[in-house]
Formats: sequence, C-alpha cells, structure tokens
Amino acid sequence: MSSLSIIVIMWSVVLIAGVAYAAPPGVKDLPSVDQLPTVAELPNPFVFNDGSPVRTRDDWTRRRQELLAAILYYQYGHLPPAPPSIAAREVSSKSIEALGAVEKEIVLSMADGRIEITVFLTIPAGKGPFPAIIRGDVCWKRLSEPIVANIIKRGYMLADFDRTQVAPDKNDRSRGIYVVYPEYDCAALAAWAWGFHRVVDYLHTRADVDKARIVATGHSRGGKAVLLAGATDQRIALTVPNNSGCGGAGCYRFQAKGSEDIAAILKNFPFWFHPRFRDFIGRVDRLPFDQHSLKALVAPRALLTTEALGDLWANPEGTQQTYLAAKEVFDFLGAGDRIGIYFREGKHEHNEADFNVLLDFADKVLFGRTVERRFDQLAFPDSPRAYSWKAPRPQASN
Repeated sequence: MSSLSIIVIMWSVVLIAGVAYAAPPGVKDLPSVDQLPTVAELPNPFVFNDGSPVRTRDDWTRRRQELLAAILYYQYGHLPPAPPSIAAREVSSKSIEALGAVEKEIVLSMADGRIEITVFLTIPAGKGPFPAIIRGDVCWKRLSEPIVANIIKRGYMLADFDRTQVAPDKNDRSRGIYVVYPEYDCAALAAWAWGFHRVVDYLHTRADVDKARIVATGHSRGGKAVLLAGATDQRIALTVPNNSGCGGAGCYRFQAKGSEDIAAILKNFPFWFHPRFRDFIGRVDRLPFDQHSLKALVAPRALLTTEALGDLWANPEGTQQTYLAAKEVFDFLGAGDRIGIYFREGKHEHNEADFNVLLDFADKVLFGRTVERRFDQLAFPDSPRAYSWKAPRPQASN
C-alpha cells in the first residue's frame, strides 16, 4: 500500500439542491451540456476530444485519461486519494469446519477512525497465496453458505464488506468519506468504489493473498460501484458487475422496453451521481461517453458482466450493446478474450449460478484453465448494434 502526503489546499464549494459539492483540486472545468455535440450512437472511444484518431496503444493510454476525466466530471464525481495509512485490527477468528476454512473479522481504520470498514475474510485451508474475491454488499446481506462453500472449494478467498460504512446509501454528506475529504466531489457510487480500493490496499498487506489475482464483484447498485472501482484501480485483475443496469454495465442511449433510464434513476437516487449528471436528463445524446467507455477503462484487465434475462429494469439488451462496443477496445489492445458477458434466466439477484460463472471466468482468465462455459454468447443476436465505428488496426508506437 502506497502512502500519500497530505497537502493543505484551497478549495471552493458549490451548493446544488442544498448539498455542498466541492471543486476538487486540479480538476479543470469541461464543457457544459449545451456546449457538447449531439451524438446519437454510442460515442467512438477511438477519437480524441480534438477529433484526432487513436492509432497506437500509447494513444489509447492518453485517450483513456480523457474518457476517465469526462466520466468522473459529469457522472460520478472524483475519488479522493488513498489515506496516508490504514490500521487493521483483527476482531475475531474462527474455524469453519464444514467449509475447511477460517473466517476472520477485520476492522480497517483510517483518518483517525473517522472511516472504518469491517471486512469478513473467509480463507481456504493451506498456506496460499490465494486469489481473492472482494464483494461490497454486506449492507444487503452476507452470501449464502453454498456460495461461500463453492468459493472456498475452488481455492479462492472471500473478502466481504459493507460499502455503506464509507458513505451512506442516502442523501447525507455529513459523515464518512465526505467529512474526511470535503475537497472532493465524489457522489455515493464513487465513494463506494473508493471503499473497494481500500480493501485492495489491505489485501496487498497479506502474505496469503495472490496480489496478481484480485477479483471485485457486486450486485445491482453494488455492481455499479464495482464497475467504477475496477475502472479506476489497476490492481483489480477481474471486475464482475452483476445486474448493474443504469449507471453500471447498462446503456444510456439504448433503452430496451421496461428498462431504467437516467431520469428514473436520478429521481430515486440522485445522491449516487454528481449533480452535473442531471443536465443530461432528456439529453443523453450529449453525453461524451456511454457505459461502454467505462467498461473500456478496465482493459486490458479482465471484465465480466453477468445478467438476468428477467431483469428488464437492468436493461440486459442495452448491456449487450455496451459489451460489444467495449470489446472493440479490448480487441484493439489484444485482450479480446478478457471481456465476457453471460446471460441467465431469472430475476434480479446475485445467486449461486452467477458465482459459478464468475469462478469459471476467473479460472479461465486468471489461471489459463480450460472451462467448458462460453462467455461470448449473445442473448439478443438480432439486436442492431448501437454504433457504426470499429476498432482501428493498432499501429506501432513511435
């Protein structure tokens, strides 16, 4: 875990809907929604802001920074840096004989205790190091014993935590990350992504963790947060959002019947997003990105989206659209086999079948193991693609 110095800075605050959002240090203003061009299809990620094309993989590194800057500025707000230090305290440790595992409760304390994250580690027997799966949905519920048993049987460690310890799941900026970092304008999804990063920090201090094989997953709003976490932390080897929909792995420009759109999500959960995002209600064609752009930020690391065909609100057909568009970037980077999508029958939940798919994909991309399951089968093969561009053939860098 790297340490960061604390710098005293001057910062400004804007009041939007009675809530204070700071202007983060070093962030330049981007064009207002009225100044942005209209783009009906999924925007081409291979074109720089100035209109010049991406030709080389070095070009993509620079273009990636442009996309990240826009996504954070308009949609999620900016993530604070890592704290200077994190203190880990083991609260309990017990053997789970039925699983052949040990469960530890660890409290991560930072910023003089103003932020604390409780992590429940379930560790397979043996010395390791073990690949680790991070999940931030303890605020919803702990995983069922069959799911945990399968994770352990497959040789993975589970690190389960409650993301709402970092920031509450309501319109309240009076505690947690917002008090510790008032100079940052992160909304809740960005705050929760920051929480995933802190668990990665901790796992990197453990000798029994395979640091090159860290997986992060989450469901629904937790899936939205985990996709952003994976896009903004290169230490996460595999990112797996489940049924994450609008604001996650879904699509703003392609709305299948019955799916949640930007107006609906901002009516119900405005605090998940930066207030600037409201400017795009009814004007999503002015967004300089769509969610394929966020997925592309994960490349060339691995990305799997798991979807339920009965979960229309999460826009599975739109998720297929952004999967295909993001795959163009993965292909450009020579990582086309590191992005996958999987559709199952059923409803909005994170179930045993979803975790079986996750573990199979992790075995494939992290260990090179042969698995029978395919991760490229489209549930909507007749759906017209929502973009006309293609990945260029990468040229050699100068």
